[in-house]
Amino acid sequence: MTEPIRIFHNPRCSKSRQTLELLTERGIEPEIIRYLETPPTEQELSDILEALGRQPRELMRTGESEFKDQGLDNPSLTRDQLIAAMVASPKLIERPIVIANGKAAVGRPPENILTIL
Repeated sequence: MTEPIRIFHNPRCSKSRQTLELLTERGIEPEIIRYLETPPTEQELSDILEALGRQPRELMRTGESEFKDQGLDNPSLTRDQLIAAMVASPKLIERPIVIANGKAAVGRPPENILTIL
């Protein structure tokens, strides 16, 4: 059995809504994870970063007040510390993220996800 396609979704985000619409237009009913309410675990986020081929700061919303308030631009912070900060403040995680076929893509722009379907 294949893993379900998942989307880490924020319904208030236009790109997230557009990405979900792109999936449903293709007949895909993904598992919707409202990550602000149910953040990924540190291991899940680490796995997502691996699948994306990104470092934690590359998946962070650096314009959020939490980024500045927590001093997350400090270059001495470790990968694990940055991941823990993102799990504790999921608002920092760039969205939407789609997981499909063992791969991941950020839907910015929404069409990015087509490469993993």
